[in-house]
Amino acid sequence: MDIKLEKKKGIQKKHIPYIAGGTLFVVLVGWIIFGNHASTLKVDSRGISIGNVIQSQFNDFIRQDGQVQPITVIQLSPEEGGIVQEKVVEEGAQVKKGDVIIQLSNSSLDLQILTAEADIAEKQNHLRNTQVTMEQDRLNNMNEKLTLNHDIARKRRAFEQNEKLYQENLISKEEYLVAKEDFELATQKYELIIERLNQDSIFRSIQINSMQESLDNMYRNALLVRQRKENLNVRSQIDGELGLLDVVLGQNVSPGQKIGQINDLSDYKVEAFIDEHYIDRVRPGLKATFDRQGTSFDLEVRESISGSPGK
Repeated sequence: MDIKLEKKKGIQKKHIPYIAGGTLFVVLVGWIIFGNHASTLKVDSRGISIGNVIQSQFNDFIRQDGQVQPITVIQLSPEEGGIVQEKVVEEGAQVKKGDVIIQLSNSSLDLQILTAEADIAEKQNHLRNTQVTMEQDRLNNMNEKLTLNHDIARKRRAFEQNEKLYQENLISKEEYLVAKEDFELATQKYELIIERLNQDSIFRSIQINSMQESLDNMYRNALLVRQRKENLNVRSQIDGELGLLDVVLGQNVSPGQKIGQINDLSDYKVEAFIDEHYIDRVRPGLKATFDRQGTSFDLEVRESISGSPGK
């Protein structure tokens, strides 16, 4: 037969976890509410600076490493190509504006100069021959003009005499008409030769002017070729320092090829790359300072070619 078990009173073993959890929760809530939550940092007193708090302008600074560069760098490139014949100045030397740095030789350019001078001589001879021929033609035309003028005078006298004789019925009408026609023909020929002389004079003037203009153009062309010869002497464009000269004797240099650079040492700049973290705090025109061996230099930020602020 079944026995009825009486329910035990008081705290039993199974109630212990609940009681412990509740106690822990109460303690945690009490620490959150009444506890001291201030953080504590221990530092060395020697690294602490104490000062008075004042209201003033706040100056923000960032430190950047940079490289001192010449204010301007000029690329050295020849206008004419050729073979390096002589290096007059070596790297690191101080140069003045116009100083010859290297000398080039170009046989093709020498041939062009000789060809241009030969063309000028040929053109001059042709112009002289043309002027001589035109002068001969002018003299022949003048001689023909004098001959026709003399012929007109004779035929005018013959016509006037025959006209009087015909009026007195001393000669036939045919003789009178022949004398008249001869005089009229001589007059027309004279008018034609005068017109031809005028046209020849205009033509000679135009032709000579054209040939002279062509000759002047050839002179200018030869002068330009000679100036190209002078460009074989590669010169310095500014006063400064020859910082780089990348050529050797016998090297074939093309026009416009970079063979070196000249540094302008009249002033300097500091090149620095700004981290993206500070890019919104740095802008062109911002003042900066540069310390070098105990001396402070004033700088001004400007934007470099690459787009990042520098100097």
